[in-house]
Order: sequence, then structure tokens, then C-alpha cells
Amino acid sequence: MTTLETTADTAVPALSTTPGDRRPTSPAHAQRHAWRRRYVRRLVVADALVAAVAGAASYLLRFGPEGVPGAPLPVAVLLPLVWVLAMTVARAYEPRFLWVGAEEFRRVAHASVLLLATLGTVSWALELMVARGFVVVALPLAAALTLAERYAARRLLHRSRARGLHQQTVLLVGHRSAVADLNRQIDGAAYHGYRVAGCCLPGGTVTADFDGMPVLGDLTEVAEVVTREEIDTVAVLPCPELDGPSLRRLGWELETTDAELLLAAAVTEIVGPRVSIRPVCGLPLLHMERPELRGVRRLTKEVFDRTAAVVLLLLLAPVMLTLAAAVRTTSRGPVFFRQERVGRDGRTFPMLKFRSMVAGADRMLTDVAALDDGNGVLFKSRQDPRVTRVGRVLRRYSLDELPQLVNVVRGEMSMVGPRPPLAAEVERYGQDMHRRFLVKPGLTGLWQVSGRSDLSWDDSVRLDVRYVENWSLAFDFMILWKTLGAVRRGSGAY
Repeated sequence: MTTLETTADTAVPALSTTPGDRRPTSPAHAQRHAWRRRYVRRLVVADALVAAVAGAASYLLRFGPEGVPGAPLPVAVLLPLVWVLAMTVARAYEPRFLWVGAEEFRRVAHASVLLLATLGTVSWALELMVARGFVVVALPLAAALTLAERYAARRLLHRSRARGLHQQTVLLVGHRSAVADLNRQIDGAAYHGYRVAGCCLPGGTVTADFDGMPVLGDLTEVAEVVTREEIDTVAVLPCPELDGPSLRRLGWELETTDAELLLAAAVTEIVGPRVSIRPVCGLPLLHMERPELRGVRRLTKEVFDRTAAVVLLLLLAPVMLTLAAAVRTTSRGPVFFRQERVGRDGRTFPMLKFRSMVAGADRMLTDVAALDDGNGVLFKSRQDPRVTRVGRVLRRYSLDELPQLVNVVRGEMSMVGPRPPLAAEVERYGQDMHRRFLVKPGLTGLWQVSGRSDLSWDDSVRLDVRYVENWSLAFDFMILWKTLGAVRRGSGAY
């Protein structure tokens, strides 16, 4: 470690390490970032308003319209100010925690719990007469309303970004294959708000073009490119040319700009609570926890899956009977379609669906092969003539998959999991893809909320592995929530 520090210090004697010496930004660059300040200001106002609503509602609920002597009216009036102060202390207004990810919501929840504990401790220590009933109602209500308000604001921002607004430019740095992969992932996640301005490659020349991106320089010119092109974010992918000292020098050089520096880990598709940075012998090392696939968590998932499936079957029984009657009366053939799929540990099971095609459709596949809109492995067609009129409606809103709740009750499937594959697909799997058999296939999953039939084969594989590597109950609940929106939109379902 001593050698590393000496090399870095002696190699860059001319570098300025004063973070305050920033280069002035152009009016266009400042304008591109102005929306961030407006967004944060609106959050502050919205947080104060929902806290005022929570305070007023709690006061009326606890004391009524007339109020009572000694009621904490000043506390209700001051609640918006105290609430915004708590959010500020919890750093819930910092841009790096906003817009994507769950950190913003965690900080809001943490601030509410901390404020409740602080009020309780102070009132006990100073013997203040604060109505506990009011506080116990007001703060949780303010937290719930704040979470809902911030989720709504984020959804509006994501829609704006999908239209090309509120973007930030990103420079990709690394080897060609890694840069191309990240470029495709950024292109498929427009709501993150990144617009690739170009890339820096080993031995790159400015006149070249790669994967639809302009090559703006080589690996030694990153800081110059950032200044020249006014780049907002630099994403560095693992490559031997950019080792520890080189990355540290790059960080120093970028301190004179407004650009953020993002470092991609060599281990991909592993996110969230499984990854943490731990100091070992003075070095920040990435620690990777084992996936949560056994023990109490797995038992909890089993109980939740079967309980939820039974409840949904009871609630949706009238709907399913109506759909069964529609399938039966509008076309010849059975109500249900059974197909062998591969489940956990490679065991096959008969997956149930409402029949959405004419009887014997599987024997007609060669007749419609020219209409394939699929991903090269699975046959999919937007204008498949084998699909019945009722079947098109069932497929668009995923109603044909409701009988799979029976598979969940029988323990063959889960509410959330990888897509249940055909045996023909499994024959084409590589070694990595067999990780998906560690869990049950799901009624819904990342594939359902990420495009369904519009996904390429590679994307489908990547999403299945990502789910297995990052499984948690919170992840399942997030996917279930997003499934409602995906089913309502009906995109990628045919």
C-alpha cells in the first residue's frame, strides 16, 4: 500500500488537489442543471404542505373542530417547519439520493422515526405536556403522505425523462465490449435520465464512431473531454489501464468540474443489500453477501405465496368464471391450456393458462413461422392468426395467466420469480442461466415489468439472473407493485 501511495504522489506533481478551484460553467450547462434546483425547492414546499395537512388532520381527529384547552395547537402549526428540518438533517433533499433508487424513501422513513423518538425523549426529559395521541397520529401520517408525494413527483420526472427532458450527459470510459453493454442498458432505462454523449476507449481517436456513439478520446483524455464537452457524469468501467492510482488522479482532475464520477463494479447484476463497502487493511473492498435463498426468508416467501394465491383465487373467482365462460362459448376447445414448463431444481410441471388460441395451435407453428416477432428463441407474433378474439384481450391484460394461481397454491410456482421456461429453452441455456432454477418460476417477475415479449433473449436471461442474485421480500413487493402498472399499460403483451 505504501508503494501505491508513493507512485500516485510522485506521478502527478503538477495536479491541483484543491476542490474549490472549479472552472466556470457555461450558461447552457447551468440551464441544463437548473431543473434540479427547481425540483428540490418543490419537494421542500410539498413536504411542508403535507406536514401541515397531517398536523391539521391529526388535530381535528384528536381534539375535534372546537379544540380543547391545552391542546397542542402550536405544535400542529410548527409541524411543517419541524418536518422540513428533519428531512434536511436526514439529507433527504440531496440530489444524489433523489430520482432513482430506494434511498430517498429510506431517508424519509428514517427521519420520521428519528423525529418521533426525539420528541418523545425531549418531552419526557423536560416534562413537556405534549399530547401523545396527537404526535403518534401526526408523524406517521406525515411520513405516509410524504412518501406518496415523493413517489408521485418521481413518477412525473420519469415520464418527463422518457420524453427526453431533464437529461444529464454521460461519458462512458473503458473497453469496447463493456462500453457497448452499458450503452445498451442506459438506452433501455431512459427514466434514469442519462444521455450518452460519447465514449473514451483505449487508443480511441476523435474521428471514430463506436456502437452509435462518438469516440471523444482515449483513456488519458477523460478530464479534457469532460471540460470540452461539459459532461455531467463520467462512468468508468473496469479495465486494467485505469488502476487505483489512475482513478485517483482522474478523481482529482474532475474536482475542478461539476462532473460526477461513477465506478462500475466488475461483478454485475448484484445490487442492493447484498453489496457493501468494507475497509480491509486500509483498503475499501466490495463485500458481496450470499443470496437470500434459504432458511426463514425462503419459508416466509412460501407462506406469503400460497396465502396470497388462495386469497386472490377467492376474490377473483367470479372474474375467472366469467373468463372461462367467454373462452368456452367463443371458440371450440378446452377452457384451459396446459403446457410443460421447467421449475425449481429443473423439475417439470404442467403450467395452467386460459386458452387464448384456437385448439391445436401448437401443431400449426410451422404455418406461421414467417410471422415471428420474437427474440430468436421464442416464437412471438403481434398478428398471430391463431389467437382468438377473446384471447387477444386476455393476453393484452395478462388475464390468461390467472389460472397459474393454482400452480402457486400447489407449490410449483411463486407469485414473483423468473419466467417459467420451456424445455426447448433450457436446452440452450449456458451454465450461468441454471442459477434461475434455484428459485421457483413466477406468476410475474422482472420480465413482466420490463417489456415482456418486447425483450431480447439476452435481456430476458439477464433479468432472470438478476432476480435470483438479488432476491428479497422487498424486491418481490416492488415487482408486484410495478406489475399493476405493466398490466394496465399492456405493453409488450401479445
